[in-house]
Amino acid sequence: MFLLHIDWDPIKFIDLGFFKLHFYSLMWITAFILGFQITKRIYKNEGQSEESLDSLFIYSVLGIMLGARLGHVIFYQSELITEDFFSIFLPFKFKGGFEFTGFQGLASHGAAIAMIISMYLYNKKVLHKTVLWILDRVVIPVALGAVFVRIGNFINSEIIGKYTGSDFGVVFKQLGETAPRHPAQLYEAFCYIFVFLILFYFYWKTKKSEQQGFLFGLFLVLLWTVRFFVEFVKEAQNPERADWLLNTGQLLSIPFVLIGLYFMFIYKPKTKLD
Repeated sequence: MFLLHIDWDPIKFIDLGFFKLHFYSLMWITAFILGFQITKRIYKNEGQSEESLDSLFIYSVLGIMLGARLGHVIFYQSELITEDFFSIFLPFKFKGGFEFTGFQGLASHGAAIAMIISMYLYNKKVLHKTVLWILDRVVIPVALGAVFVRIGNFINSEIIGKYTGSDFGVVFKQLGETAPRHPAQLYEAFCYIFVFLILFYFYWKTKKSEQQGFLFGLFLVLLWTVRFFVEFVKEAQNPERADWLLNTGQLLSIPFVLIGLYFMFIYKPKTKLD
């Protein structure tokens, strides 16, 4: 039974004196670096220029980070708008004393919405193809990035699972816990590996990338289905909604799955790709 029980009490950052390097931030950096390398390979295969790739990186980083932060505030912590407004956009806490916190509180639903918007702007300003053309390709590195984000959540002992009621699970010592919980973050990270591999396979080994919207739809269906079911073993991020039949994460996931199914099986492009 020892192998099924983990006492989790890691260090969350490296104190450099003038700066605290948070491992959660390192996970985001790793996600963007690996995503850039995967996209570079895809762009080379598609005959796209390095200049358009550089622009994509900028649009992706700004869009996803801003959207993830705003999504968290809107869906889970709206009180920040009136209580500590500038902490929404800056890696600092001002309420109760000035403190560097890094970018904490990021919602994947907000990141997904912002990714679509930023890719629309990127396509309009730089790529000049179709929004779905870029979305079909960018979801591959995004799926891999989701793996590292959830690992970062595990390191931070956040977005925790419910108590298992047995010896199995993880005891989050930094939260003052004594009983094991489901490592929900690791459940998601493990499943997202397969989401990435499936998308990677369909792009490189099949002709589904030629079916406009298919890979984007497949991404939405796979990722948000995983999110929907893992939410059953998560603690509610908003305690006021803990007694809801479906929590906020599940309710927000359902539209994404439906949109994904639409693009996989119903959507027909009106015009051909350039």
